[in-house]
Amino acid sequence: MSWFASLLINTVALMVVAGYFDGFHIENISAALLASVLLSLFNVFLKPILVLLTLPVTIFSLGLFLIVINAALLSLTAELMGSSFNIDGFGMALLAAVIISLLNMFLTNIVWEPLKKKRKRN
Repeated sequence: MSWFASLLINTVALMVVAGYFDGFHIENISAALLASVLLSLFNVFLKPILVLLTLPVTIFSLGLFLIVINAALLSLTAELMGSSFNIDGFGMALLAAVIISLLNMFLTNIVWEPLKKKRKRN
């Protein structure tokens, strides 16, 4: 999947979560796009280091600790964004990380991949 499509899917997921939860606030679509860019950069550069450092805990938890890492990166993104992106507590970040992951998976597999296959056939 292209990086731009991934950014758009992540932006949509962030906006959906912000629309349903009061503890997760994004000011506007441009803030969501910027948050998506920051989050993708953190996932590329910081996440592998965090996964390596927490490998024993991740193995012991059968991979569930990766949700905590995703929530931490989401919280870091919110901290860097300032008042345009707020998350009320780490519990909300955990819930948001799970929902964003599920939405990304759904949007990628149900929406993006069929569109990409359809475009290749034509």
